[in-house]
Amino acid sequence: MSVDLPTLLVGSYTATGGGNATGVSLVDGGAARAGARTVAVLDDPSFLAVSGDRVYAVSETNDGGVSAFRLQNGALEHLWDASAGGDAPCHVRVDPSGALVVTNYVSGTVTAISLAAAESFSASVLASDGVVLPADGVHGRTDRLAVPASAIAVATLPAGTGPVQDRQDAPHAHQSVATPDGTVLVADLGGDALHEFRVTVSADGVPTIEPLRVHQVAAGVGPRHLAWYAGDLFVAGELDGAVHRLRRDESGSLVTIASTPTFEGAVGESLLSHIEVDDAGLVTVAVRGRDRIVVLDAADGGLALIGSASCGGAWPRHFARVPGYVLVANERSDAIAVLPVGADGVPGEAVEQIAVGTPTCIVPL
Repeated sequence: MSVDLPTLLVGSYTATGGGNATGVSLVDGGAARAGARTVAVLDDPSFLAVSGDRVYAVSETNDGGVSAFRLQNGALEHLWDASAGGDAPCHVRVDPSGALVVTNYVSGTVTAISLAAAESFSASVLASDGVVLPADGVHGRTDRLAVPASAIAVATLPAGTGPVQDRQDAPHAHQSVATPDGTVLVADLGGDALHEFRVTVSADGVPTIEPLRVHQVAAGVGPRHLAWYAGDLFVAGELDGAVHRLRRDESGSLVTIASTPTFEGAVGESLLSHIEVDDAGLVTVAVRGRDRIVVLDAADGGLALIGSASCGGAWPRHFARVPGYVLVANERSDAIAVLPVGADGVPGEAVEQIAVGTPTCIVPL
């Protein structure tokens, strides 16, 4: 059974990272789908961000990078590339400041790239015919276009460790989100902390990253992904298997007001990944290892478990919600599972599997 879905962009691991994809994939919308096709050849594009007709993809490698594209008629036109400012970039986001914010897991760094400066540089080079584009129109290694260092700012997270020795030996930046206060929060899985920065871009396109404060969470939480709802921050604890609700106190510190386990029993190899909260206060979070999609209720100011369901595959790395469905990137199943959502927000059994090599990120268009 094929259901009517929007067009999807999919990030994946390639052979470089032990995966089965060849780059960024596109799955055409509608119900009659021909399957995923590669639209940009790139090493380990594990996370994507879309803003208008622009698509940004990390390359989660040592000394990682970011590539920018224009999406047009189901194809990606390569625009520019930039250093990620560290090793293993695993998240990218367009910030209201006008910067592209990248978090680098292994090196524990956060990077801001001036989009205005990058676009200006790209336009000037392409206008002078300084880049030879590949004949097949698919981005690869022959058309790299690196923006200048002046368009990039890098901040290193302060030293920090946690009790889970094999995962918390040093800071590990996993995701950034904008705050309602106009700042940026970075989840530090290694240091059990949320680092708050102010990111700015000057009129001449120079980005800056100003450290503001550090918000600690409980030891061993391992904060991975974050989401806002009703002024509160929701944190997926990758290492402790719980969702945590945080609220600013009078001093401006984010303090935990509720924590709820997403499953019973020992954590073991059960690792939380992505989290989202909808307008009704339903919290959806994926649990790898147990391969579940868990739904909690945050509407009344608390955090109560509603239920959970199979993710429709193995190792749910990421998911996206579209009307009536949750689409789950099951990394170890080489497929996206299409799960119908019930009235209580809990998904049902998969009604479709969309074949995609080692999917790690889904962006509906």
